[in-house]
Amino acid sequence: APAKLSRAALETLAIVAYRQPIGRAQLEAIRGVACGEVLKTLLERRLVTVVGRAEELGRPMLYGTTKQFLDAFGLATLKDLPAEGELAPAE
Repeated sequence: APAKLSRAALETLAIVAYRQPIGRAQLEAIRGVACGEVLKTLLERRLVTVVGRAEELGRPMLYGTTKQFLDAFGLATLKDLPAEGELAPAE
């Protein structure tokens, strides 16, 4: 069983899953806080990987989910993720 993830890690992972490929600046704009350490943790746990580089100034890395992410959450493909409208708001 995968180790528990912090709320920040789960939020970041959800954003990556739904918006991939996504850059760190875009992640931070959505979350409103720095995501460097959280991304590092997700990379170490192999739930997120670098999938390429953006075609913009500085060529920032783009992140996406891994097969291990799908396995950890019992998904066959990304199409098995619930639609954004089906998700209940956090309380």
